[in-house]
Amino acid sequence: MELRQLRYFVAIVDHGSLSRAALVLHVAQPALTQQLRQLEDELGAQLLHRSAQGVVSTDAGKVFYEHALAILKQVADAQAAVTQSAERPSGSVTLGLPHSISGALALPLLTAIRQRYPEITLQLTEELTGNLAEQLRAGRVNLAVLLDDGQLASFATTPLVEEELRFICRADAPWAEGRDGLNLAEALDATLILPGLQHGVRPRIESTARAAGLHTRGVIEINSIAILKSAILAGMGATILPVAPVQDEVERGAMRALSIHSPAISRTVVLCTSKNIPLTNAAAAVSRLVAQVALELCANGAWIGASAIQPV
Repeated sequence: MELRQLRYFVAIVDHGSLSRAALVLHVAQPALTQQLRQLEDELGAQLLHRSAQGVVSTDAGKVFYEHALAILKQVADAQAAVTQSAERPSGSVTLGLPHSISGALALPLLTAIRQRYPEITLQLTEELTGNLAEQLRAGRVNLAVLLDDGQLASFATTPLVEEELRFICRADAPWAEGRDGLNLAEALDATLILPGLQHGVRPRIESTARAAGLHTRGVIEINSIAILKSAILAGMGATILPVAPVQDEVERGAMRALSIHSPAISRTVVLCTSKNIPLTNAAAAVSRLVAQVALELCANGAWIGASAIQPV
């Protein structure tokens, strides 16, 4: 198996056509077809379904595509690590952010990167936390901001912030009338719209509720932040989230964010890197900048409900 075969295969999948991939790669189509056939013969599996409309991946092809992307990225990172200067880092760095954190961190970080490291190309990917962890393990992303759920021992971690979770509802919802906060029992008594049990804040909410002798009931499960916000604005219920994903709606008065007490709920946000894949100079620079930007956002109050965790 050769690296060029991986590049050819990824290009074919990305462009959905052997002919279009051949044009982009500047390779004759018969030669591209031959390389694909050799790759399938070596793997003992058909990777693509071919038709007059183009090509689509088989189940085996979808699995192989993810691995091919990770391998090609690690090769590019290895090349960059040799050529980069520690004083003037450059190259591409991929950072994964959960949906519920990108609203607070993404834009300030992009701005800081352009100012401090103009030769670094920062690629942000926004995903569910479980998906980001898998991408980090596979080498698809260089860094990932994750939530400390006690399952991060396989990564090198740097704690960033402790983030408060609040009761988020439509501004005119009965739960919000005449109050700035409520206790956890009252919050759980509302019709809640929450992510699934395997994602985001939900495990933290469930564990805090159990410890207090409480439980959630009748939860509407929605894993998309955009759809969740639409459901709240439609009056279907409330949620328990950090403020960051709904900050725009809160600031314009469409939603309210009430503090939760007795007990309060918070989550620890950490920056994670692989223990097995070395960071390039550029990725190490981005790692340091993520921690610095998070600290500044907490200090100036821009990351609402978050307090910085000082390094030990």
